[in-house]
Amino acid sequence: MTWILLAGAILSEVAATLSLRMASQPGGDRRWFVAVGIGYPVAFSFLALALDAGLALGVAYGIWAAAGVALTALASRVLFDEPLTRVMALGIALIGAGVLLIELGAGHH
Repeated sequence: MTWILLAGAILSEVAATLSLRMASQPGGDRRWFVAVGIGYPVAFSFLALALDAGLALGVAYGIWAAAGVALTALASRVLFDEPLTRVMALGIALIGAGVLLIELGAGHH
């Protein structure tokens, strides 16, 4: 259950961030700010519930932040035609490796 809550936190945060981009781009529809105003509190609520359910803070926050960065970069490429260079792709891969190491390390305390 903790992982479902963390996934909800990640997806809510990414949706809010993408909505912020939609609202703030030139000619953007300001109604997207409603999704921003809802998405971030929902993300923090899911994160708090995941912590309350027993997920360690370092693991939860590390995965939340890293997955958010990676998913936002990928979605920005698709939705906004923003650049995604090889160096950026390598960074995303390193983020994934870092998240894996955090999770593996958490099991050995």
